Amino acid sequence: MEKIEQLIQTLQNENADAAWISHPINIFYLTGFKSEPHERLFALLVTKEGDQTLFVPQLDVEEVKASPYQGKIIGYLDTENPYAKHSAKYPKMLIEETHLTVKRARELETAFDVKTFDALDLTLKTLRNVKTEAEITEMRRAAELADKCVEIGVAYLKAGVSEREVVNHIENEIKKHGVSEMSFDTMVLFGDHAAAPHGTPGDRKLQDDEYVLFDLGVIYNHYCSDITRTVAFGQPSDEANRIYDIVKQAEQSAIDAIKPGVTISTLDNIARGIIEDAGYGDYFPHRLGHGLGLEAHEYQDVSNTNENVLEEGMVITIEPGIYVPNVAGVRIEDDILVTADGYESLSHYPK
Repeated sequence: MEKIEQLIQTLQNENADAAWISHPINIFYLTGFKSEPHERLFALLVTKEGDQTLFVPQLDVEEVKASPYQGKIIGYLDTENPYAKHSAKYPKMLIEETHLTVKRARELETAFDVKTFDALDLTLKTLRNVKTEAEITEMRRAAELADKCVEIGVAYLKAGVSEREVVNHIENEIKKHGVSEMSFDTMVLFGDHAAAPHGTPGDRKLQDDEYVLFDLGVIYNHYCSDITRTVAFGQPSDEANRIYDIVKQAEQSAIDAIKPGVTISTLDNIARGIIEDAGYGDYFPHRLGHGLGLEAHEYQDVSNTNENVLEEGMVITIEPGIYVPNVAGVRIEDDILVTADGYESLSHYPK
């Protein structure tokens, strides 16, 4: 598998003996086997010679055998020490430093005589950064289903309905389209409640003449979507409408600048500049977006501090927002694929 081969090349380049991958999403990316181990040990060991060993609870062994993974499997009972089933020494080991716990690191030192740990995180992020055609196909469908969620939510809006009722309706109805899991907790916020960028839907009831913010996504064949729409219910105030127009202009201007070779910070600066020039700079408190794929938030960070450049095959979100307390909160977000000569928006619900 090409992904594993690139990982092995990294081991050889860094003169490391082995890589220990413990994040379930990264294990899935490299092996095709997905599991949530909870507190149990679940890890992929890859050596510089190319050997692969997957440590899994015994209860998962048969599912591993049915997966695309072709390497060695070490299954263990809850009462067994999984490390004791693999005898080897790896003086220099690459790990995901943002995931591996101190406890597990100490266990590795003891089990495999590890003397040095180095970070593997950037290598894995780089591998996942550019999507294959197969991944992009799944992400297109995930975005289509997110569009459908907003459509369902908008059709359910009526004066007096609560935010939580709309959330429940969306999540129940989208199951009829084959969706079993959302990318994250669905957000539906009404009027001034949407001025909290990460507000929690509750008992707030919809009133005439205010905006409704939908921020949601679904997981389709392991891949996430993440879109936001802010929709008028009746005739919102002039200031709320002005805020909406500014956010829409900021989002589209940033999207229009997307193509390979453009510095990522440029996108944030474009959108932020428009919002600042309109006098709302203090009300845009977050980055412009983030990478998207097997996780709803992943590499890259779409902010004004990221000097990396866009590459064909990246998928990112663009999501400027303005949040004015006691007035309105507006955010508009699309999932954008970087193409050979520009971009393709995977999300299409009207703005």
